[in-house]
Amino acid sequence: VQLQASGGGLVQAGGCLRLSCAASGRPFGSYHMGWFRQAPGKEREFVAAISRSGDRIFYGDSVKGRFTISRDNAKNTVYLQMNSLKPEDTAVYYCSSAVRELRYVEYAAQPAMYHYWGQGTEVTVSS
Repeated sequence: VQLQASGGGLVQAGGCLRLSCAASGRPFGSYHMGWFRQAPGKEREFVAAISRSGDRIFYGDSVKGRFTISRDNAKNTVYLQMNSLKPEDTAVYYCSSAVRELRYVEYAAQPAMYHYWGQGTEVTVSS
């Protein structure tokens, strides 16, 4: 499967962005999807994940209440709506897919559980 992330950019603190990740290849609805981010000099951080049908959603602690993950299986796309952005949200954001359903956040938050990764889209939040 190929993943193509888009929607990043430069935004002021308090602003919002919507990231998209379009998938091609194997039927999109068979994948558990996740978003991760990586800031310069830091490890890759879990942001959000969504199950195949969308009935299970997980968020990283740093984005809870501000970010919303969703998916449209008919459009082969997963989204990340980011509101109330902070300078510490600055990072490259990656979408990822897992061929297994990750039913618990302890699994969904682990990069090693994902099989495919997009190229990343850069988000910069200015203060």
